[in-house]
Amino acid sequence: MTDSSALDPEDRKIVTLARSARARNGVPEGAAVRDETGRTYVAVTVALDSLKLSALQTAVAMAVASGAGSLEAAALVTEAETASAEDRAAVRDLGGAETPVLVAGVDGVVRLRVSAG
Repeated sequence: MTDSSALDPEDRKIVTLARSARARNGVPEGAAVRDETGRTYVAVTVALDSLKLSALQTAVAMAVASGAGSLEAAALVTEAETASAEDRAAVRDLGGAETPVLVAGVDGVVRLRVSAG
């Protein structure tokens, strides 16, 4: 377990945003990413008949659609143990292999910090 109070304030912010989005929408996952300018993009799981995206994939897509050139960090709030390979790949595609992905439980406590690579 990672002490969430020891997180950088900007990292704590994206974890909080991801947790809030998940709770507000009543979905399995919430995510947030921060781009190279400090802008944040918050998303939840998209589960339509014709389109299925994880919360983290949706957040990355929102960043791309808004013109982000890179990512500084990503956060995922989930019951899963870690971010999936597909989620890490989406972060890596925009942010690079060293981009940190913070994985938090539904309580907002960061359990794991992995790199996108």
